[in-house]
Amino acid sequence: MLKPVDNIINFLLRFKICNTPFIKQFIKFGIVGLSNTTISYLIMVSCLFALSPLHYRYDYFIANIIAFIISVIWSFYWNQRFVFRVENENRNVIIKRLVKTYIAYFMSGIIVANYALWFFIEICDVNKYFAPILTLLITVPMNFLVIKFWAMQ
Repeated sequence: MLKPVDNIINFLLRFKICNTPFIKQFIKFGIVGLSNTTISYLIMVSCLFALSPLHYRYDYFIANIIAFIISVIWSFYWNQRFVFRVENENRNVIIKRLVKTYIAYFMSGIIVANYALWFFIEICDVNKYFAPILTLLITVPMNFLVIKFWAMQ
């Protein structure tokens, strides 16, 4: 199932700059993040369309929170299994990591992302369907470092 992803990673690792464990994890994190972002974005856009008849000015906040709740579970599962290769431990340890993951993603996915969405949409007049993509420039590196060095520990 993960063979095509391993092939991509092996191709990237042929370049010396990418051939460190940290970079390899970051590439894997990026792949999981891309799938997570796709899921989160599709959920957010679906919510925006579902909420549009209500004409609520800040519908993007509600849509972002719903997308966040669902996508963190996806991200947690694949980061634990594929990126950081965390051994299956007892239920309490897994729950503790999940709670830490939610806290980490809450900081970036709710607080930082909502502030960035507000800034891009209200101040910079960026389209609310494009603004979530811009927030990734801020949240992806932040997420990697916090998940790697705190949540998965």
